[in-house]
Amino acid sequence: MADIRHRVGITAPPRQVYEKLATTAGLSEWWTRDVDGDAKPGGAIRFFFGQPEPAAVMEVVALEADRHVGWRCVAGPDEWVGTTLTFDLTASGEETVVLFTHGDWRQPVEFMHHCSTKWALFLLGLKAGFESGKATPYPDDMSISSWG
Repeated sequence: MADIRHRVGITAPPRQVYEKLATTAGLSEWWTRDVDGDAKPGGAIRFFFGQPEPAAVMEVVALEADRHVGWRCVAGPDEWVGTTLTFDLTASGEETVVLFTHGDWRQPVEFMHHCSTKWALFLLGLKAGFESGKATPYPDDMSISSWG
């Protein structure tokens, strides 16, 4: 199995960063503006990227206030279904460190490389939303190729 991993330090308290990761309102501010669903454990969150059907549906498998958000992809691109996504937060000085993992890919296919770059851009947008007020969720994100 292969994993995408990123580390980003954000100048904000863990509570505020957690709220952007653990609520549909928060997620809509940095990943995609069109998010709905139940963000509680056992619930499912639907993410839309310009189509009438959700591009991805994540089951919320774990929430630990100010420390951890865990999802399992239950619908979306074939390569994503069954993968796990985690956001682990730790306070470090004046910043919150976000350790992001999109894990359990069956193979490190070309789409995984694309997703790694896009995750980096979205996580940097999360950081920018706190530090400069300029997050860029879809559809305002940077296109990196013909895939988006």
